[in-house]
Amino acid sequence: MLRFGIISTAKIGRELVVPAIQDAENCVVTAIASRDLKKAREMADRFSVPHAFGSYEEMLASDVIDAVYIPLPTSQHVEWTIKAADAGKHVLCEKPIALNAGEIDSLIAARDRSKVLITEAYMVTYAPVWRKVRSLIADGAIGKLRHVQGAFTYFNRDPGNMRNIPELGGGGLPDIGVYPTISTRFSTGKEPLRIQAVTERDPEFGTDIYSSVKADFGDFELSFYISTQMANRQVMVFHGTEGYIEVKSPFNADRWGPEELELANRSHSESTIFRFQDSRQYKCEAEAFARAARGEKEEVVTLENSKLNQKVIDAIYRASEKDGWEPV
Repeated sequence: MLRFGIISTAKIGRELVVPAIQDAENCVVTAIASRDLKKAREMADRFSVPHAFGSYEEMLASDVIDAVYIPLPTSQHVEWTIKAADAGKHVLCEKPIALNAGEIDSLIAARDRSKVLITEAYMVTYAPVWRKVRSLIADGAIGKLRHVQGAFTYFNRDPGNMRNIPELGGGGLPDIGVYPTISTRFSTGKEPLRIQAVTERDPEFGTDIYSSVKADFGDFELSFYISTQMANRQVMVFHGTEGYIEVKSPFNADRWGPEELELANRSHSESTIFRFQDSRQYKCEAEAFARAARGEKEEVVTLENSKLNQKVIDAIYRASEKDGWEPV
């Protein structure tokens, strides 16, 4: 069993990732660390975790864990990923792992000198529904892919939420813009060449709250919009010459709705619904990470892959400041 330590008592860890790790077949949470020992003990007691630490450094120095999961504010991801790697711990870090592509070079260097696994927590790449999308496209089920369309929106104007605090790495693109990009790249195996984009910022918070993006992949286009101040919506559609694939609840299937996709033919006279009952994408992510950390052959999100995805986000920001195309 790979023994995880959790750095912080953040909500995503409490509600989604820690329960998934505890339910996984090959890993377990053995420690919780917080800058407030009382909070660490409370969360440890909630999940029957044996160890609680009052500092992140103390947990990293201990021998009760093999790996860490980092759900800290985005602005702290690079710092604590490097510290954990230098302590000899494998790292599963929440997305985005960095705020620009250049920062990821320091993570690659830390990984290589410490000989540990570092991967960004893109749970969608471990979800059966997205593995199915990839195989359908590769098998030619929709003919030649011409266009991918996506949307990911929610409404949050809480001034205390990290997503609305620039200093903590807040903003819509770091939080949710990464999902249409990673899922398209994952499903097609292709990289975008250039970007057009429009981005709007909140006048009070200063964070980006809306982006409309067009990405040129050469033989197909991706268009999507994201927002942190619109009614909740999630959808991804892969449209080809012979049909289309619509992913109904592409990113938060466990909370948004049923995890399923529709494959329709050109005339929409025939369609097939593929359903994935309780596939538990966070559990799949934890188990895959544990296998890879143990040296088993496993497909995980590499730092090199993370850098390519972050380069797209960086290009969206640059494109939003100009008319016309911006190279990735």
